Amino acid sequence: MDRFAELREATLRAQVECDLPDFLAERLLAVTDSPESYPDAESEIQALLEMLPLYDTYGQTGYIGMGVSNGILEGAIRRLEKKRQAKKEK
Repeated sequence: MDRFAELREATLRAQVECDLPDFLAERLLAVTDSPESYPDAESEIQALLEMLPLYDTYGQTGYIGMGVSNGILEGAIRRLEKKRQAKKEK
């Protein structure tokens, strides 16, 4: 299975199992729908694959501060989207 298929599967799983919000899932699924737009994004995709199972709406807010919150996940998505935008501008 390629990385984009893995990301799609992980996103759908996180929606069901971790209550990943639709607005984040939509952005991730948009990435999986156009892998040709992200030819050099292996490290970003890998990071997202590691983050999604740890997603927690309230992550990083408790005493122990574990989990991946909306802000952390959105930052990773934003970096990936910026990489795509920079590629389009070349």
